[in-house]
Amino acid sequence: MDFTMILPEECQSLIMSFTSPADAFRSAMVCQALRSAVDFDAVWEKFLPSDYKSIILGSSSPSSLLSLGMKELYLQLCFHPILLQNGTMSFQLEKGSGKKCYMLGARALSISWGDIPHHWTWTPQPDSRFPEVAELELVWWLEVKGRIETRILSPNTKYAAYLVFKLKIRFTAWFRERPVTLNVNVDGVVSGEGRRVSLDPRDEPRHVRERGDGWMEVEMGEFLNEFGDDGTVEFSLKEIDTRYIKRGLIIEGIEIRRNA
Repeated sequence: MDFTMILPEECQSLIMSFTSPADAFRSAMVCQALRSAVDFDAVWEKFLPSDYKSIILGSSSPSSLLSLGMKELYLQLCFHPILLQNGTMSFQLEKGSGKKCYMLGARALSISWGDIPHHWTWTPQPDSRFPEVAELELVWWLEVKGRIETRILSPNTKYAAYLVFKLKIRFTAWFRERPVTLNVNVDGVVSGEGRRVSLDPRDEPRHVRERGDGWMEVEMGEFLNEFGDDGTVEFSLKEIDTRYIKRGLIIEGIEIRRNA
């Protein structure tokens, strides 16, 4: 028997709220009877993170976001990252799971010599979500670090961190010849020995890939946020052989998202 014929829409929507966003989208497409039940605010508020209001209140346009219906808000957060912490961090949701995703902008990272214009410059980029990005002019010691608190991430979730970057065309040869070391550690415990990779996509097609937003990314490592307790995840990029000059790297940030 078709349960949509005997259960009121409120009961149908309650049932759907115990599934997943991906299930809700699929059900709305294949079952006409469930389409209106899936659109109930109660369904999509259940899919939003429990602290979504406080996250939005820390953004640049909280009133316009909080005036949306729950499904519209969910989709807005999936496709349009919001800026937090004075424009140095972004937040969005993964559409199929509702898991939290963050990106630490370049200004939220610790960059050695980053405040010296001769070594790094800070410029706007039209295809960046952040007001400015970091462009490497010239250093001998390349080191970039970032950190995020595990309590703000989704619990019971396997995450991966990705360096989001570009290369200036005339300097790509350097990154082909001198791979960088990428590391992720949780509460000071390093996950593995670190990844030694070239940032040139011609050398590392399995690791360096186009994102579709004008930037490239390379996975730095992964970690399990099992309980979402108070802890710290740290990320680093290093190439500290001072016999070689480094230049030509443009950093948008480090993105932390669910590792499917």
